[in-house]
Amino acid sequence: CTLDSEVALRVGGDFFFDPQPGDSPVNLVLIAGGVGINPLFSILLHIADLHGYQEGKGNRPKLGTAKLYYSAKNTSQLLFKKNILGLMKAFPGKITCCFHVTQQRSQICKELQPHITGK
Repeated sequence: CTLDSEVALRVGGDFFFDPQPGDSPVNLVLIAGGVGINPLFSILLHIADLHGYQEGKGNRPKLGTAKLYYSAKNTSQLLFKKNILGLMKAFPGKITCCFHVTQQRSQICKELQPHITGK
């Protein structure tokens, strides 16, 4: 988003991301805390599948980017972090993530360091 961008937020409840071939591409910003990552991780996997199928295929939805902001007390409580890093490597610039930790006491592994904010 840029300054003055219009965004839509949805908190809680049943939600999904199911773009159709005729839809305009959208950029997603996904925000999760703790175990709230579960449904959003499913959405990320769906986006990755669609990006994978997009290569050279005709009647597929057009996709924008997906940015995940994910917060937990420390890196050990960041569920699916290795999977999320793998998605970022597989789809650079299309799927990105920023992890935020609030009470990290130990050293953060080098693989996560570029993607960590907070203490």
